[in-house]
Parts: sequence; structure tokens; C-alpha cells
Amino acid sequence: MSREKFQPPSTTERGLRIALIFALVAERLTIHYEHGQWLTQGQGATLAADWLSRSKRVFPLAERRQLSDLSEQVARQISCTVSREAGLYIAHELTESLDPNYPSEIGPAIMAECERVFGEAAGL
Repeated sequence: MSREKFQPPSTTERGLRIALIFALVAERLTIHYEHGQWLTQGQGATLAADWLSRSKRVFPLAERRQLSDLSEQVARQISCTVSREAGLYIAHELTESLDPNYPSEIGPAIMAECERVFGEAAGL
């Protein structure tokens, strides 16, 4: 019996951008709650470029900065509405949720928020 390697469904360009916002939110919250700092726009754009390069994709700097800004908006919104302990838990859950096999109750809600802010920014 042969086992085929799991192939994730193809990702749309829109979906890729939303997933990138989500990943940046997870990173921003982790750094904020563990180190008391926020990533700058440039640091977020550079981190996005690093992640994109793993899949041999490139977005222009202006677009990476825009996605970085959107991720900051979501991350700060979360940090303003929850306690530090809840924020640490959310950051951990989001980081774990980057693995598609990790079941999370929080991940889909934050992904929906990332999709909403992306849609607003794109005029959709």
C-alpha cells in the first residue's frame, strides 16, 4: 500500500494575503506579550518577505507594508480588548494555528477578522 504525500489545496492570491496578515498578527502579538514591543511597519514587511521567499513568491514592498499595517491594526485591536494573560493565550493559539493540522477555536475567528480588514482595505 503506497502513501501519497498530503498536498494542501491551492491557495488563491487573496487567500495568501489574508494568511500572511494572520501570520503577522501571531508574530506581532507574540513579540508584544513576550517582549513588550511592537514590530515596526518595516520589520513586518521584512518578515513577510522572508515568509514569501520560502514559497518563491514576491510581493512589492508597498504591498508588504500595507499587509504589515493591516496586521498591526488587528493585533492592536486584540491587545486593547483582552487581558495580558488572554493575549498570551491568543498569541500562542495563533502561532499553533499556523499548522493547518492544529485544531483551534480562536484561529478561525482571527482569520475572519484578517479577511474583513483586508476586504475593507481592498474596497471589497
